[in-house]
Amino acid sequence: MGASPFGTWNDQEPLELFPGVRLNAYGGEQMLLCRVTYEPGKEVPRHSHEFTEQLMVIIDGSVTMTVGSETKTVVAGDVVCINRGIEHELFSEGGVTFIEGLAPVPLDHVPDRERDLVLGPDGGSGHVER
Repeated sequence: MGASPFGTWNDQEPLELFPGVRLNAYGGEQMLLCRVTYEPGKEVPRHSHEFTEQLMVIIDGSVTMTVGSETKTVVAGDVVCINRGIEHELFSEGGVTFIEGLAPVPLDHVPDRERDLVLGPDGGSGHVER
């Protein structure tokens, strides 16, 4: 068994995925939940996740996203679904915070595998590296 079923992001140093793009994460056997923040003017270049689907809800600020060939600026309360293998990119002029769920768990989004993953009998065998 991994971490406790109860976790916190309070007072935890986030993982910096890209310069000015940080996340906190907590997950289990099949999914990962992240809080992601972008400083103003930061972006994540076009990429895809071969095995992982993402669902996002914007909670503060805005971000311009291209998912596949469609571009839209999303704001607090908007939701986005990015199916696995779909190329996407993000840019936030003024900064943004969103919550995202990812499944299966992409281990490159887990700051501390001991602290941030609650593992059951299969030990996270379905997790992927990216």
